[in-house]
Amino acid sequence: MTSRGFRPTHVVPPRGMPAWETPDPARPTVPLDPLLPVELMDRRGDWAYIRCANGWAAWVDGRVLVAVPGDPPAADGDPEGTADPRPLLARAEQALADYRAAVEALASGALDGEDFEARTRDLRIGLVVDGESMWLYDPEEGRWLYGDGRRLSTYATDRTVTGAGDTGHAPTRLVAPEGERR
Repeated sequence: MTSRGFRPTHVVPPRGMPAWETPDPARPTVPLDPLLPVELMDRRGDWAYIRCANGWAAWVDGRVLVAVPGDPPAADGDPEGTADPRPLLARAEQALADYRAAVEALASGALDGEDFEARTRDLRIGLVVDGESMWLYDPEEGRWLYGDGRRLSTYATDRTVTGAGDTGHAPTRLVAPEGERR
């Protein structure tokens, strides 16, 4: 189920991330899955209030969210420089079929939880379809692609940018703003 009006503005980093009920590290909630598309709703310093496609919302460390462009890539680009969506859709379809088969085996008792985890360990699927627009995750390339039915364009990547690790200052700490401290 997708919330009405949901438009992803960011994705969760590749290793997932913790989330909190309020901008307070003492009140953790369920962590977010890697590469989950989210919509930034509000900011308070380094804290970001995000909403997921199913309407669930939480506070996260906004500094580590991976931003995606505000609009899908322009469709008027060079068609030779873009990918045909069909092969990647076929791989996503096969990965989904593999996952469904594992779920069926688990439900029927043919697999236990440990075997299910082993069988699904390397499966990665990401697909959002909204009318003619599609966002598709390519696990081999570690990137999200935007598609309009005819071609795909890179939308966001989960690969680490080299040389960006040294910012020249100490890491920022998560602290509650004045007046919100206990």
